[in-house]
Amino acid sequence: MHFAVLGPLEVIAADGCSVRVPERKVRALLAGLLAHNGRVVSVEQLIESLWGPEPPGKPVGALRAKVSQLRRALDDGEPGARKLVVTRPTGFSIDGDTDVRRFQEAAVHARSADDPGERAALLAEALEWWRGPAYADFGDLPGEPLVRRAADLLEEQRLAVLEDYAEARLALGQDASLVGELAGLAAQHPLRERFHGLLMRALYRSERQVEALKVYRALRERMRDELGLDPGPELAALHQAILEQRPGLRRPPVPPAPAPGRLPEPLTDLVGREEALGELVALPGTARLVTLTGTAGVGKSRLALEAARRLAGAFPDGAYWVDLLAVTSDVAEAIEAALGLRDDGGAGLPGERIASAFGTRRALLVLDNCEHVVEPVAGLAELLLRAGPGPRVITTSREPLGVAGEVVREVAPLDADAAARLFSVRAADAGRGPAVSAADAAAVEVICRRLDGIPLALELAAARVPSLGVKALAERLDDRFQLLSAGRRAGPAHQRTLRTAIDWSWQLLTEPERVVLRRLSVQIGGCTLSAAERVCAVPMPIPGGPPGDAAPAAVLDPGIDPADVAGLLARLVDRSLVVRSDGRYRLLESVAIYALERLREAGEHDLVLRWYATYYTQLSECAESYQAGPARHRWIRRLDAETANLHGALEAAMRLGDTRLATRLTGSLGWYRAQAGRAWPGPSEARPPHGGRPRQAGGSDHPPQGGLHGVDERIAFGTGVAGEA
Repeated sequence: MHFAVLGPLEVIAADGCSVRVPERKVRALLAGLLAHNGRVVSVEQLIESLWGPEPPGKPVGALRAKVSQLRRALDDGEPGARKLVVTRPTGFSIDGDTDVRRFQEAAVHARSADDPGERAALLAEALEWWRGPAYADFGDLPGEPLVRRAADLLEEQRLAVLEDYAEARLALGQDASLVGELAGLAAQHPLRERFHGLLMRALYRSERQVEALKVYRALRERMRDELGLDPGPELAALHQAILEQRPGLRRPPVPPAPAPGRLPEPLTDLVGREEALGELVALPGTARLVTLTGTAGVGKSRLALEAARRLAGAFPDGAYWVDLLAVTSDVAEAIEAALGLRDDGGAGLPGERIASAFGTRRALLVLDNCEHVVEPVAGLAELLLRAGPGPRVITTSREPLGVAGEVVREVAPLDADAAARLFSVRAADAGRGPAVSAADAAAVEVICRRLDGIPLALELAAARVPSLGVKALAERLDDRFQLLSAGRRAGPAHQRTLRTAIDWSWQLLTEPERVVLRRLSVQIGGCTLSAAERVCAVPMPIPGGPPGDAAPAAVLDPGIDPADVAGLLARLVDRSLVVRSDGRYRLLESVAIYALERLREAGEHDLVLRWYATYYTQLSECAESYQAGPARHRWIRRLDAETANLHGALEAAMRLGDTRLATRLTGSLGWYRAQAGRAWPGPSEARPPHGGRPRQAGGSDHPPQGGLHGVDERIAFGTGVAGEA
């Protein structure tokens, strides 16, 4: 239980809830006990404090009744808290955590700190405990002023800390921003010499020498009129130094130091990242800028936080965490504010001041969620690297910064074992007990595979286990965005549901990038660059394509040229929305389903599906023309690599009702079935894909491994001639 007296009296239980202490005298009793900081308060003192010169007929009994009421109120707020009020032979005491203790501890630590930046940060932390005048609601207690004496002492301590804080900030060169604050404090305390001395120094450093001298003269006249005294020798010496413009009064040349670094506390354990964490922890020894990239929800921030916590001890000047999620402009200013640096009228832009503050320090700076402000973060990172050899920077983003010296590490989805372990742990947490049994292993494997091992998706799915069960959850993943819509109530808005996580990435794309991404969603088993160029930006009508391919101009995007697709795909790979491996491009299943929805919203679904079916029909016809030559072995391997897309193209043709195209496709694959021994359905056996997106056998959207290398895919559509046999 926590007691707050630096302001109105508050009692806060361990769960964070406020505890109501009824009746004014009971609250006054509590305040009187707290004012003695755990020391015993005699019965006589308490009686006089509560009732003054007119005590009740049986004052001791009345006091015990109030003590009993206080204990009952504390116990109602937190069971067992009644024991905090202790009965002593001569009176009572209270043993509890108070904001006074925390304020005083921070002040003591600050005075022992050598570095002005650390001292200023600790003093600022001490002052944050104040919510108003101490014991603000007990200013009129009758009898002996137990509380008032304590309040006066605490106010004196607060003023001393304010003076120390201003002194530390002056040592950091923060004089321009201090003038207004110190002028207000000097006006509130017109005879307090130290406030006036600090104000004189701040004015002098701000090129306001005349005003600094006026402050001294006004104080001297006031003290002579009211006290018959002159200012003390320290203030008189400062006045003389200002008159002589001594060099020691100038602003210190050292750059301002950031406030002591503090890393956020993780809410859950990190699961399945042991190897990646070990590599990341080793990198700052040689790499000065490390960027973690990866798709939405893959766990970049969580991995960076754990690495920063492991590395913090190796950086004597601190580890700093700045979340840029809510920052949309003035990025350097936002980082400067988060680091506790200030613009005190000195030269330079915010980024230059940050670089100056960190250039001589051995510190770690983590910038989280940089994808929407990549360019300004890249500029700041470059300034930091040039400022000195000491600082190290870790950033998390869905694309690299593109800065010289940057080391990029992609955070991959969890492997099957780690994904199953994470899902099981989170499901148990959600259900307050074991939620996944051995009988659920197959269903868990399906869930982890179809959610691509993405931690965010797995955690959202695990939260559904108590209400649905594992097997029912696995059966409903086709509708995953609706199923996983009841997301987290806390945390970043773009990580509360699976849809919002992908929405965040979609909103950062240019329109041409969106066009390519949504059209790429019809590719089932991944695709080659040539396939992407033909399906994402196909010329109309398709040479050799089926009738009816032409579409209204409004449906087509004239800004997408097949020659632009390679560059756009590279951008999507950089932005962690497209995966490139073995020369093929594919989408994670959740991204593909999302992009397919966007394809329908754009009114392009059936049109692009026709381009898709036509491309793979012509590909199979091209392969057929080489069935008799030595190149057939390469084409068999090529068709093996495209098995999922060939099935998808057949299903697409049937869905579109184009039996002519379906017949062309199956007819051209007859030799492939015969020579390679591959099973292949005829047009009558093909079924339209449920939900609009065909899936390869076994329910997986992942492409088969391998593929044809070295074969030119530049197919002359409609001619059946390949560029290379």
